[in-house]
Amino acid sequence: MAFATLAALEIVLGVDNLIFLAVLVARLPPPQQNAARLGGLLLAMATRIVLLYSVVWLTHLTQPWLRLAGQTLAARDVVLFLGGLFLLGKSVLEIHHSLEGARAGPAAPPRRRAGVALTILQIGLIDIVFSLDSVFTAVGLVRDFTIMVAAIVVAILTMMWVSRPIGAFIERHPTIKVLALSFLILIGVALVAEALHFEIPRGYLYFAMAFAVAVELVNMRVRRR
Repeated sequence: MAFATLAALEIVLGVDNLIFLAVLVARLPPPQQNAARLGGLLLAMATRIVLLYSVVWLTHLTQPWLRLAGQTLAARDVVLFLGGLFLLGKSVLEIHHSLEGARAGPAAPPRRRAGVALTILQIGLIDIVFSLDSVFTAVGLVRDFTIMVAAIVVAILTMMWVSRPIGAFIERHPTIKVLALSFLILIGVALVAEALHFEIPRGYLYFAMAFAVAVELVNMRVRRR
């Protein structure tokens, strides 16, 4: 359940990243674009795993670091607290943009040709910024590092081969993305609560997500009819 939920969230939330990837790849000659796209996603997968390992390592630093308002805080608590606030802020802003109007598109890239290696490197570096939500989502949703890595690998491989159909599906059903962002709010609250030593059982999160997905599937079926 943890693997399936996390992999699905990583795929839905990763579609936006493909927009920036497409902008960078478009600067290459057509014969080189596929190689740059696959190479960039592979590098993005590697950087995402390294970032995930770093965050998970920080969450194991449980020695008291400071005392605030009667609570002892370790480096783990600070990382979880900041990660939860990041997810909350990003989710609310994304939902606001989705409901209040389309975001301004990325600035038009310069027309000069870029090399395949440079494009792949740029994709990997940009993904570090865009993967923060994915990493904190994994930490907030799953306990097992192996499951986190497996879900990220599956999500990246899926985006490599079926990114266009997934993007088209989410374009036709924007409520799917809003639903995923709502899940991030739930996970962000769980991270903040855990940082303050208040444990929310993961089973509650899975149940809430499964129930919301079931309701949305019923809604989609009703709309089609």
